[in-house]
Amino acid sequence: MERNNEYVSVVSHLIERCKDGSVGYKHAADDVEDQDLKQLFRQYAVQRDTMITELQDALHQMGQTQSESPSLEGKVHRTWMDLSSALLSKDRKQVLNECERGEDYAVAAYDKALKADLPGQLKTIVQKQYQQVKEAHDTVRDLRDQTK
Repeated sequence: MERNNEYVSVVSHLIERCKDGSVGYKHAADDVEDQDLKQLFRQYAVQRDTMITELQDALHQMGQTQSESPSLEGKVHRTWMDLSSALLSKDRKQVLNECERGEDYAVAAYDKALKADLPGQLKTIVQKQYQQVKEAHDTVRDLRDQTK
Protein backbone atom coordinates (compact mmCIF):
# COMPACT_ATOMS: atom_id res chain seq x y z
CA MET A 1 0.00 0.00 0.00
CA GLU A 2 2.81 2.42 0.88
CA ARG A 3 4.50 1.74 -2.46
CA ASN A 4 1.24 2.63 -4.25
CA ASN A 5 1.07 5.92 -2.34
CA GLU A 6 4.67 6.65 -3.31
CA TYR A 7 4.20 6.26 -7.03
CA VAL A 8 0.83 8.02 -6.98
CA SER A 9 2.54 10.95 -5.26
CA VAL A 10 5.39 10.95 -7.79
CA VAL A 11 3.04 10.78 -10.76
CA SER A 12 0.72 13.41 -9.27
CA HIS A 13 3.70 15.75 -9.01
CA LEU A 14 4.53 15.12 -12.69
CA ILE A 15 0.92 15.80 -13.66
CA GLU A 16 1.07 19.12 -11.81
CA ARG A 17 4.32 20.06 -13.56
CA CYS A 18 2.72 19.21 -16.91
CA LYS A 19 -0.34 21.30 -16.05
CA ASP A 20 1.94 24.18 -15.12
CA GLY A 21 3.78 23.76 -18.42
CA SER A 22 0.60 23.64 -20.43
CA VAL A 23 -0.78 26.80 -18.85
CA GLY A 24 2.60 28.54 -19.02
CA TYR A 25 3.04 27.75 -22.69
CA LYS A 26 -0.50 28.86 -23.49
CA HIS A 27 0.19 32.19 -21.76
CA ALA A 28 3.52 32.52 -23.53
CA ALA A 29 1.90 31.81 -26.92
CA ASP A 30 -0.65 34.53 -26.22
CA ASP A 31 1.98 37.03 -25.03
CA VAL A 32 4.71 36.61 -27.60
CA GLU A 33 4.50 38.38 -30.94
CA ASP A 34 6.92 36.17 -32.86
CA GLN A 35 4.97 33.68 -34.94
CA ASP A 36 7.65 30.99 -34.68
CA LEU A 37 7.44 31.10 -30.88
CA LYS A 38 3.62 31.20 -30.91
CA GLN A 39 3.60 27.98 -32.92
CA LEU A 40 6.27 26.31 -30.78
CA PHE A 41 4.60 27.27 -27.51
CA ARG A 42 1.21 26.03 -28.73
CA GLN A 43 2.86 22.74 -29.73
CA TYR A 44 4.41 22.39 -26.27
CA ALA A 45 1.09 23.21 -24.57
CA VAL A 46 -0.60 20.41 -26.53
CA GLN A 47 2.33 18.10 -25.76
CA ARG A 48 1.92 18.73 -22.02
CA ASP A 49 -1.84 18.13 -22.24
CA THR A 50 -1.11 14.79 -23.91
CA MET A 51 1.41 13.93 -21.21
CA ILE A 52 -1.18 14.68 -18.51
CA THR A 53 -3.66 12.34 -20.18
CA GLU A 54 -1.05 9.56 -20.49
CA LEU A 55 -0.12 9.81 -16.82
CA GLN A 56 -3.72 9.99 -15.62
CA ASP A 57 -4.68 7.02 -17.84
CA ALA A 58 -1.77 4.96 -16.49
CA LEU A 59 -2.84 5.69 -12.91
CA HIS A 60 -6.43 4.85 -13.73
CA GLN A 61 -5.43 1.52 -15.29
CA MET A 62 -3.63 0.71 -12.01
CA GLY A 63 -6.76 1.52 -10.03
CA GLN A 64 -5.36 4.80 -8.70
CA THR A 65 -6.35 8.44 -9.05
CA GLN A 66 -4.43 11.67 -8.83
CA SER A 67 -5.25 14.25 -6.22
CA GLU A 68 -6.35 17.62 -7.60
CA SER A 69 -4.22 19.84 -5.39
CA PRO A 70 -3.01 23.05 -7.03
CA SER A 71 0.70 23.59 -7.51
CA LEU A 72 2.19 26.47 -5.55
CA GLU A 73 5.37 26.47 -7.66
CA GLY A 74 3.27 26.57 -10.81
CA LYS A 75 1.12 29.42 -9.56
CA VAL A 76 4.24 31.41 -8.76
CA HIS A 77 5.74 30.59 -12.15
CA ARG A 78 2.58 31.53 -14.06
CA THR A 79 2.25 34.77 -12.13
CA TRP A 80 5.83 35.70 -12.93
CA MET A 81 5.34 34.77 -16.59
CA ASP A 82 2.27 37.00 -16.84
CA LEU A 83 4.02 39.87 -15.09
CA SER A 84 7.28 39.61 -17.01
CA SER A 85 5.54 39.43 -20.36
CA ALA A 86 3.45 42.50 -19.59
CA LEU A 87 6.28 44.54 -18.09
CA LEU A 88 8.88 43.68 -20.67
CA SER A 89 6.77 44.50 -23.71
CA LYS A 90 6.67 40.92 -24.92
CA ASP A 91 10.46 40.73 -25.09
CA ARG A 92 11.44 37.49 -26.87
CA LYS A 93 14.49 36.76 -24.73
CA GLN A 94 12.64 37.33 -21.43
CA VAL A 95 9.76 35.08 -22.49
CA LEU A 96 12.25 32.37 -23.48
CA ASN A 97 14.11 32.85 -20.17
CA GLU A 98 10.92 32.30 -18.23
CA CYS A 99 9.91 29.30 -20.35
CA GLU A 100 13.32 27.78 -19.68
CA ARG A 101 12.83 28.36 -15.96
CA GLY A 102 9.58 26.43 -16.16
CA GLU A 103 11.32 23.65 -18.07
CA ASP A 104 13.98 23.51 -15.34
CA TYR A 105 11.22 22.66 -12.84
CA ALA A 106 9.83 20.01 -15.19
CA VAL A 107 13.23 18.41 -15.86
CA ALA A 108 13.93 18.29 -12.11
CA ALA A 109 10.55 16.65 -11.44
CA TYR A 110 11.19 14.00 -14.09
CA ASP A 111 14.74 13.41 -12.81
CA LYS A 112 13.28 12.75 -9.36
CA ALA A 113 10.52 10.53 -10.77
CA LEU A 114 13.03 8.39 -12.65
CA LYS A 115 14.76 7.64 -9.35
CA ALA A 116 11.50 6.37 -7.82
CA ASP A 117 10.48 2.72 -7.91
CA LEU A 118 7.75 3.02 -10.54
CA PRO A 119 5.97 -0.04 -11.92
CA GLY A 120 6.86 -1.16 -15.48
CA GLN A 121 4.45 0.66 -17.82
CA LEU A 122 4.51 3.79 -15.71
CA LYS A 123 8.31 3.89 -15.73
CA THR A 124 8.29 3.55 -19.53
CA ILE A 125 5.86 6.46 -19.87
CA VAL A 126 7.92 8.62 -17.51
CA GLN A 127 11.15 7.83 -19.39
CA LYS A 128 9.54 8.76 -22.72
CA GLN A 129 8.09 11.96 -21.31
CA TYR A 130 11.41 12.87 -19.70
CA GLN A 131 13.01 12.80 -23.16
CA GLN A 132 10.28 15.08 -24.50
CA VAL A 133 10.65 17.53 -21.61
CA LYS A 134 14.43 17.54 -21.92
CA GLU A 135 14.16 18.17 -25.67
CA ALA A 136 11.74 21.07 -25.07
CA HIS A 137 14.08 22.51 -22.44
CA ASP A 138 17.06 22.34 -24.76
CA THR A 139 15.13 23.85 -27.69
CA VAL A 140 13.91 26.77 -25.57
CA ARG A 141 17.41 27.29 -24.14
CA ASP A 142 18.98 27.24 -27.62
CA LEU A 143 16.41 29.72 -28.97
CA ARG A 144 17.06 31.99 -26.01
CA ASP A 145 20.81 31.80 -26.55
CA GLN A 146 20.34 32.72 -30.22
CA THR A 147 18.35 35.82 -29.30
CA LYS A 148 20.29 39.04 -29.14
